[in-house]
Amino acid sequence: MCRNIRTLFNFEPAASEDEIQASALQFVRKLSGFTRPSKANEAAFDRAVKDVTQAARKLIYALETNAPPRNREVEAMKARERSKARFA
Repeated sequence: MCRNIRTLFNFEPAASEDEIQASALQFVRKLSGFTRPSKANEAAFDRAVKDVTQAARKLIYALETNAPPRNREVEAMKARERSKARFA
């Protein structure tokens, strides 16, 4: 999986529209192999980002859990610690 795509479910506050759209953009970039599409592919690329954003939003809002919401700062700190250990 693309390292830039992050888990968006079960956070407080909930994932923002910008976060959902950014993850969809990264997903489409990964699938297509394009960072930015050519003019010929731009419409298809943008449509795919829109469709994936909608699907991701539906998924995130439909999921249920009994687990308490995660804290973004705590999760970011854990990720930094894993990175330090990995690249030390």
